[in-house]
Amino acid sequence: MAGTNSERQLLAEGPAIILVEPQMGENIGMVARAMANFGLAELRLVNPRDGWPNEKALATASKADHVIEATKVYDTLEQAVADLNFVYATTARERDGYKPVRSPVIAAETLRARFRAGEGTGILFGRERWGLTNEEVALADEIVTFPVNPAFASLNIAQAVLLMSYEWMKSGMEDLGAVPFQAMGQTPSTKDQLFGLFDQLEEALDARGYFHPAGKKPKMVDNLRAVLSRRAFTEQEISVLRGVISSLDRFSRKSPRGGRFPTATKETPPDDSADA
Repeated sequence: MAGTNSERQLLAEGPAIILVEPQMGENIGMVARAMANFGLAELRLVNPRDGWPNEKALATASKADHVIEATKVYDTLEQAVADLNFVYATTARERDGYKPVRSPVIAAETLRARFRAGEGTGILFGRERWGLTNEEVALADEIVTFPVNPAFASLNIAQAVLLMSYEWMKSGMEDLGAVPFQAMGQTPSTKDQLFGLFDQLEEALDARGYFHPAGKKPKMVDNLRAVLSRRAFTEQEISVLRGVISSLDRFSRKSPRGGRFPTATKETPPDDSADA
């Protein structure tokens, strides 16, 4: 699968993801995939509707097998959180009560700090159709809610897990602007290479009557050079452009590279022995 690499370190840490009475195996599988994407590995299920293990969950986990295989199942939510020190409950609805409500960023930072301190932590996610009950939210220490469209606040359970998993990953990054790979390094072109591109292109266009009428040629050349010199080309980019021009100069639409010439017209093929 694109993006997976068995030779690199597999992150598997952080808070437990606890799904309360999940209904569809496919959703559980997509949750496992989201967790694996961002280094989470502990999945707990409370009374899954279709039982466990679930073939549909495994199929949609997209090779997040380490999450699926380690999944634990509990009869009640109390059992699922019994060994944890600190738990967040996710909800999109305002709840009665006095529990602090946090943003995903603050929640992830709190979870990261408690994880580093050796505490057991978890995040509760409710049913696909109607989330968590007030009694279930009451078992958590704090609430986390997402900044979503107030008129359309419903999130798919896998989407909600993905958002929290992403914030978890970010909370452990020293530099939020860091990326896992960079563009290939290229050497800036010299002015001489750019002038060579100008000369080649202008000669090819001149041979085809592009600069018409002749009196406007100097201005047209200036405009063309202004476009091509607008940014600093690299050596590789200059090479690509000159290769394009050479191909256009040597082959026509009627006589493309690799094409056969019509025998009926006895047309003589162009001389390809020299570049323009």
